[in-house]
Amino acid sequence: MAAVFSKSISKWLIAACCALSMSACSNWIYRIDVPQGNFLEQKDIDKLRIAMSKEQVQFVLGNPVAENSFDDNVWHYFYSLKSGTGDRDFQKQVVLNFADNKLVKMTGDFEIPKDFNTPLDK
Repeated sequence: MAAVFSKSISKWLIAACCALSMSACSNWIYRIDVPQGNFLEQKDIDKLRIAMSKEQVQFVLGNPVAENSFDDNVWHYFYSLKSGTGDRDFQKQVVLNFADNKLVKMTGDFEIPKDFNTPLDK
């Protein structure tokens, strides 16, 4: 009886040692960076002007990541990067508001362009 008990314990010990040694190697596994959304830079945002049409904004920035389901006059541009190592994660977003198919307001993590309040036609 003692021999059967010691065999089962030795099997569990071997399994536990294998599991621990495998988990110790987990830092050696390569994990990819996962980017999501629209990558925007300040130079892209600097092209925005008040009273731009939705089509003009879409030409400059691309399609928004999300449009408000209840109000199609609010566009969300969002970008996040989750690095495989976890040390370079970041997020940026910009929210654009339209009225009568014209850009009226911009909020988010980017600086508002100095010429934002000057329409393109002036």
